[in-house]
Amino acid sequence: MNCTRSLTVNAFSAKQSAAQLLKALNHNGVKVTTLARPALLGLQNQSSLLVTPTSRPFSTTQASRMKDFFPQPETENIRQTPPAWPHPGFTKESMELVAFNHRQPRDWPDRIAYTMTKILRFGLDLATGYRKDKVPTAHQYMVRNVFLESVAGVPGMVAGMLRHMHSMRRMKRDNGWMETLLEESYNERMHLLTFLKMAEPGWFMRFMVLATQGVFFNAFFISYLIAPKICHRFVGYLEEEAVYTYTKEIAALDAGHLPEWEGISAPDIAVKYWNMPEGNRSMRDLLLYIRADESKHREVNHTLGNLDQKNDPNPYVSEYKDTTKPHPNKRLDVQKPAGWERDEVL
Repeated sequence: MNCTRSLTVNAFSAKQSAAQLLKALNHNGVKVTTLARPALLGLQNQSSLLVTPTSRPFSTTQASRMKDFFPQPETENIRQTPPAWPHPGFTKESMELVAFNHRQPRDWPDRIAYTMTKILRFGLDLATGYRKDKVPTAHQYMVRNVFLESVAGVPGMVAGMLRHMHSMRRMKRDNGWMETLLEESYNERMHLLTFLKMAEPGWFMRFMVLATQGVFFNAFFISYLIAPKICHRFVGYLEEEAVYTYTKEIAALDAGHLPEWEGISAPDIAVKYWNMPEGNRSMRDLLLYIRADESKHREVNHTLGNLDQKNDPNPYVSEYKDTTKPHPNKRLDVQKPAGWERDEVL
C-alpha cells in the first residue's frame, strides 16, 4: 500500500516538474514544440546533424523518433550475409581523378538518347526542387540522391532480365552481358541502401518513387525490346548526369557549403561493401566511391552501346590475348568516360 502510494506521488511529482520546466523555458523565450512525421524525407542524426526544413513538403524527423531503417535480421546461426557481387575496390587516388565528361551525340540514335536524358533530368529537377541558380542544401541533396538512386537501379535489372529471357528463348549464350547488367543494378541498389541509412523517406517520397518506377520500368522495358543500343546510350548519358551531380556535391562540401555533412561517418553498410579503409570513411569519401561507381557505369553503357547487341561478347568480363595493352575492366586504372569503341576491344 505504501509502495503504491509512493509510486503515485513520484509519478505526479515528475509530471509536475516537467510541466514547470516547460513553463520556465517558454517564459524565457525558448519555444518548445514537437515535430510532425515527415512528409518526404528526414535526415538521420549523426554528429549533431541538423537540417532546416524547406517550404516544399520536405521536412525533417526528430532524432529521437528515427528508427533503424531495414535493420539486419538476427538469426541463431547466420552471422552475416555478404554481397552477391563484391565491390572490385578503388584507390583514393584513382577516385580523385574521376571528372565529368560528356560524349557528344554522333548520330540520330545518340541524339534520341540524349534528348530523353534531358527530359528525365528536367523531371528529376522538378521533383526534387533543384535549381541551377541556387546552391542546394544538404537536405535537398539527400532528397535528390535517394530519388536518383531509386530510379538508377531499374535499367540494369530490366536489361539483364530481358537478355536472360532472350538467351533462353533463342537457346544461345548471352556472352556475359547479363552478369554485368545485374551487377550494375545491384551496385545502384547499394547506393540507395547507404543513403537510406542516413535518411528516412516519408509517405510523399515513397509515393514519388512508386509512381516513377512504375512508369520508368515499363517504358524502359518496351524501349529495350525495340532498341537496346539506344537504351545503353541513354543510360550512359544518365550516368553522366549522376557523375555531374556527385561532383557538385563534393565541390560544395569542400567549399564549406554543406556544414551538416562535415564530420559525418559513412554507415556500416557502406564501410563493409566498399571495404573503406580506416581514416577514409567520411561523407566525402563516401561520395567519392559512389561517383566512381557512376563513372564506371557511364563507361560500361557507352561501350555496350557501341557493340553488336546480339553477337559481341561483353568486354568487361572477357580475357584478352594481348595482356600488354589496356583493356576494359571493372577497376579505375583505365578510364574511358566516352566508352570504348568496338574496334578497340574486338
